[in-house]
Amino acid sequence: MTEYMELVKEINEEIIENRRSLHRFPETGFQLDKTVEFVEKKLKEYGIESVRVGKAGLSATIGKSGKTVLLRADMDALPMKEETELPFASENEFCHSCGHDAHTAMLLGAARVLKETEENLEGTVKLMFQPAEELLAGAQDMIEAGVLHNPEVDAAIAMHIYVGNEISKTGTISYARGTALFSGDAIKIHVKGKNAHGSTPDKGIDAISIAAHIVIALQQIIAREVPTEDQAVVIVGKISGGDTVNTLAGNAELEVSVRATTEEKREYLKNRVKEISENVARTYKGEAKVEFWYGMGPLYNDPELTDQVAGYCGEIIGEENLTIIPIAVGTEDFTSVAAEVPGVMINLGVGSVDEGYSLSIHNPGMVLNEEALRIGSALYAHCAARYLSNKE
Repeated sequence: MTEYMELVKEINEEIIENRRSLHRFPETGFQLDKTVEFVEKKLKEYGIESVRVGKAGLSATIGKSGKTVLLRADMDALPMKEETELPFASENEFCHSCGHDAHTAMLLGAARVLKETEENLEGTVKLMFQPAEELLAGAQDMIEAGVLHNPEVDAAIAMHIYVGNEISKTGTISYARGTALFSGDAIKIHVKGKNAHGSTPDKGIDAISIAAHIVIALQQIIAREVPTEDQAVVIVGKISGGDTVNTLAGNAELEVSVRATTEEKREYLKNRVKEISENVARTYKGEAKVEFWYGMGPLYNDPELTDQVAGYCGEIIGEENLTIIPIAVGTEDFTSVAAEVPGVMINLGVGSVDEGYSLSIHNPGMVLNEEALRIGSALYAHCAARYLSNKE
């Protein structure tokens, strides 16, 4: 046991209640008025003055001059209706099915115990409460607003819950060294044809037919252009167009998802989506305008920092409860932080299949073992303090 594990035991009920309060009023994107006010109020109760950063972010510092380590928690929810029937279930049309309420509650718990032991810190802990992770936009917004400066951040640590699989046993940690998560890009393809009545197809240009040919052509990227040993994804997740059953469509739209493990592969796939779409449309006398809607590169866990943080976690939960995992196909906008300073994201187990937790994140019925929250708080605090005390 460490000092922080003992301290979070004393505030375990508060950590859980903070999570449940956040869970009741989930908010999405940058529209986090109640959430931000709640976090501000709690920090103030703990004697911590926070500042607004960017559109809806919060930052605060604890400690003294020296190295600075940033601890990040995301705050936004997902636009889906909760299906858990918990007594503290969402009271609106959104839900915290990705666990960001847990992340925020854990970082609040860590903030409290770090403030109570502030005189022991050998540097500065910077707290980053972030909006719009699900839009892959919140971290970059806070970076552009200066969250990594004043004081300058030397390293960053993030934590994400892990639930509903074989290695997400409560209180365990899993992590990847190096590339940890895929890139993720959303692409819109606007196809322009020419409307015509179905009785005179020769007078029109069928945008739906063009869109269908684009869908088929895009499949060739993975099938024929990506080496079999590489991992990549190109899928058309949505297609729409047309006006009536008996007319040729003058317009159609496709939405495409692209995932890759490196920036080089990411750019190649994006360029090929554009080239293929435009040329297929031109072949059938139409036009295609390709819009790179939003995206994020692959998350890179700095190997040296990852090894340090894993070691610090092992001091609390035991090395036998640490698992190195391969790259995962998800996308995370902590990537933006880790692209600026050495960073690492670790996964906290909050319920495995064997423990009865069968649903994973982004499922509206997902539930988690709240007994893991105090462990998360202790890990946030301990890893930050140990990083600051490391003179290497």
